[in-house]
Amino acid sequence: MSRPDLIHIRHGQTDWNLAGRLQGSKDIPLNEVGRGQALRNGRTLAAFLAETGRSPAEFRYVASPLGRARMTMEIVRGALGLDPAGYTVEPALAEVSFGDYEGYTYEDIRSIDPAAHAAIRADKWHYLPPRGESYVMLQDRVGRWLDTVGPDTVVVSHGGVYRVLKALMLGTFDPHLAEIFVPQDMISVWRNGAENWI
Repeated sequence: MSRPDLIHIRHGQTDWNLAGRLQGSKDIPLNEVGRGQALRNGRTLAAFLAETGRSPAEFRYVASPLGRARMTMEIVRGALGLDPAGYTVEPALAEVSFGDYEGYTYEDIRSIDPAAHAAIRADKWHYLPPRGESYVMLQDRVGRWLDTVGPDTVVVSHGGVYRVLKALMLGTFDPHLAEIFVPQDMISVWRNGAENWI
């Protein structure tokens, strides 16, 4: 299936990222480092689009509803010379919910519930946290959104969302995608089915 160009930016760092805490649906704001990462990504994207002869105004801009993604989007758009508020909020792009484990580190989970920790380590993609979501569920909701995307789009969302977007863009399933590191100071560019980082 042919896809539009998709540019994905993970939100900048938060204090919970720094501490290794699972954020999920919790609305944790960017810290100073995160705001700097967002600005760097906006400037990098502006330079990339200029080099490739594209105008920032050609793209659709869509963000997760969580504040850390929206603030990142607004900083990025400002760096592109666009109205910071001129983007769409898409609920399907919210981070995977870690349910009862939000706010905990993996070491916390190991102490509280060793069996759950072992299950996460064995198969994070299929693991369903208490009152949370699995990556399978996340892929389903993000996939339904992706099927509606027409024009080339800049997305600001989360590490978990990036992981399932990668699976969807590749058209393959690899449970190890649940474990990949997603940088907050680089941009993923998908064009003609191939990914490059800038």
